[in-house]
Amino acid sequence: MEAAAASPVRFKSNYAVSRKIEPFYKGGRVQINRDGKFMFCPCGPRLNVIDVETGALHSLQQDDEEDISSFVLSPDDEILVTGSRALLLKQWNWRENKCVRTWKAVHIAPVASMAFDSTSTLLATGGCDSTIKIWDMMKQYCTHNLKGSSGVVHLVEFHPDISRLQLFSSSIDYKIRIWDLNSSKCVATLDGHFSAVTSLAFADGNTLISSGRDKICMVWDLKTRESKRTVPVYESVEAAVLLPEKGDFSQLGVKKQGLHFVTAGSKGILKVWEVATAACVYTQPVPFELKEEASERSLTQCMLVPERNEIVTVSVEHNIVLYDAQTLQLRKQLAGYNDEVLDVKFLGPGDSHIVVATNSPQLKVFELATSHCQILYGHTETILALDVFRKGLMFVSCAKDKSLRVWRMNKDGRVICVAQGLGHAHGVGAVSCSRLKESFIVTSSQDCTIKIWNIPESLTSKAKAALISSPETLHAKVTERGHDKDINSVTVSPNDKLIATGSQDRLAKLWSCSDCSLLGVFTGHKRGIWCVQFSPVDQILGTSSADGTLKLWGLRDFSCLKTFEGHDASVLKIIFVSRGMQLLSSGSDGLLKLWTIKTNECVKTLDGHEDKIWGLHSNKQDDMVVTASSDSCIMLWKDVTEIEEKEAQAKQEEQIMKEQELSNLLHEKRYLKALGLAISLDRPHTVLMVVKAILKETDGRKHLEENIVRLRKDQKEAVLTFLVTWNTNSRNCHEAQAVVETLLKHEAPDNLLQYSGIKSAVESLLPYTERHFQRLSRLLQASMFIDFMWQNMRLADASQQEDMAL
Repeated sequence: MEAAAASPVRFKSNYAVSRKIEPFYKGGRVQINRDGKFMFCPCGPRLNVIDVETGALHSLQQDDEEDISSFVLSPDDEILVTGSRALLLKQWNWRENKCVRTWKAVHIAPVASMAFDSTSTLLATGGCDSTIKIWDMMKQYCTHNLKGSSGVVHLVEFHPDISRLQLFSSSIDYKIRIWDLNSSKCVATLDGHFSAVTSLAFADGNTLISSGRDKICMVWDLKTRESKRTVPVYESVEAAVLLPEKGDFSQLGVKKQGLHFVTAGSKGILKVWEVATAACVYTQPVPFELKEEASERSLTQCMLVPERNEIVTVSVEHNIVLYDAQTLQLRKQLAGYNDEVLDVKFLGPGDSHIVVATNSPQLKVFELATSHCQILYGHTETILALDVFRKGLMFVSCAKDKSLRVWRMNKDGRVICVAQGLGHAHGVGAVSCSRLKESFIVTSSQDCTIKIWNIPESLTSKAKAALISSPETLHAKVTERGHDKDINSVTVSPNDKLIATGSQDRLAKLWSCSDCSLLGVFTGHKRGIWCVQFSPVDQILGTSSADGTLKLWGLRDFSCLKTFEGHDASVLKIIFVSRGMQLLSSGSDGLLKLWTIKTNECVKTLDGHEDKIWGLHSNKQDDMVVTASSDSCIMLWKDVTEIEEKEAQAKQEEQIMKEQELSNLLHEKRYLKALGLAISLDRPHTVLMVVKAILKETDGRKHLEENIVRLRKDQKEAVLTFLVTWNTNSRNCHEAQAVVETLLKHEAPDNLLQYSGIKSAVESLLPYTERHFQRLSRLLQASMFIDFMWQNMRLADASQQEDMAL
């Protein structure tokens, strides 16, 4: 710390986005490729391809900007087909982000479902127009048009044995139809469900398991086409997945040989069922209460990835969870959609995680290295604010449910709730932690009060914290009515002795931490105050307001020391950076601004978000900033000041070296290299000097021609743009015309037309060239007149001399 204090403060000049956590999945079916490395998630008009290990994504973007209604990846991972609301089907080379082929779907309504056969040659599309089309992907034509379904065909599936040439489908009439592709007819109807059929799973050639929203799964014999067994699941089932016969699934209650399958549905848990007895042999233990009806935890999809031995589930809240298939131990969780992000903070001893408050009662903790997301349940209404203690292991959240909760991160990165505090009469909108030790928390609420909560020792000492089984209850030590309107922000000073609050009543107030007594009031803002922050080094308080300004106040006399103007909208958050010498502010217009306090100037404006930036936090090393916005995006910004300075310095050095080299080349009369170097330096005047030097030589025109001809096309284009400028000046027009002559002589007209900017160059050259030509013509006339005069004068002089001689 002493070494850091001794080193000079580096002022920041710029930040660059190093990472963006954005929504990648907004609903629909998710698919995973064969080896389980990539996941495909529809997100409006885009299809996102996510690397499961790192969370990195790239998007397949459609031209027509229409939402993708359905997509499918072939079993061999080669062909990806998407169907959009524009009634087009597109085939993609997904590894290279290229659309290979587009064709009309021939459906008169969007495609609702798609499936490939096991050989990846036939594609079935089920439409909202009650028809099914089969496409031969190799020969690129439609082979079948199957009519007879009623309503939207939301499920199509080929029989795994391709020699049977059978397609299974289901639509709104809750029946499963079997289509024979030889005759293009529906050969059988499996009738048994009383609600939508959600999935089909083939056990072997003759056994089919179907799941439905009528809370049952049915086992069908495909020889007799009769139902063998009905399994009552007691919840709306969205997916039934067969467990492989090989593998040890004893931890999932599989004790006997025979068919077992996993169901996922409205209760949000996985269950394992035995087909022979229709009994549930395993129910996944979960940390929440089970609800009968659908909730945000309900599962919409479940898949098995045999290569990685994983079961993947997708929830209504767009969370994608990867479990170990044999133990159902959670391996990874990805959050597909965040909604509005209301606050964000760095977390962990090395700022390895971020904790995010989205517009929901759940907190999300992202591990930055892997994008793994933990979802923390506890609050019952939207979480409004967060704050983290100095060490980065404990943090506090407060919510609309009038409560605050204290969370702790274990060494393995898991987060648990260790305490909760109740007492406010309205939603708790702002929270701040003590700065020196983990000793107290300050909250403020829409009930216009401030409360100070002491943290018991049992939470702070590691030995006792490990014994906590359920959250402790905190009680407020002091309660004080602070303002006349909502309190938007509260903060604790670096020495834990003072508290500052900012309110909608346009006032900021300073309080003593020990007894919450009022020490002073800061007046001057014209509208409500959104954020208050203490300087880490001076006795200064920073405030930001809806009037678009930031102000710095002295804590001794409560006077306004500085005002920063530049935001056109409300300033929602401020933080001190560069050891209190600079400020970062975020506005409701989606802009970040970096200010230097000493000079009062805005050094940089960063435009990354499209909506209000509610969250802004800097890491401990002061080289990263995280922002969170209403546009559902979280951005990590890296301080690139040092990198940019080094780049500028390297550029400058390179420039000096090149200039030195250029003067050497000119001295040595190596004109071709000198021309190339001057062009690369983008120095029109230096190029002109080189051309003039060449023309001064004996046989200058010839040398110039040789050198210009040997230039590359891009260099000739550069020279052409330069000579347009030279040609405007009568001093340099001769050089310009010499180069133009060379280009016209040695370049075919077709080649010249390929040059970039040729049209504007010709348009600029013509009028000045005509003017130079007229000037030369006038000069020629004048010189002829002088010559004539001179001749006449000489003749007269000669005749006089003859007379004298006589």
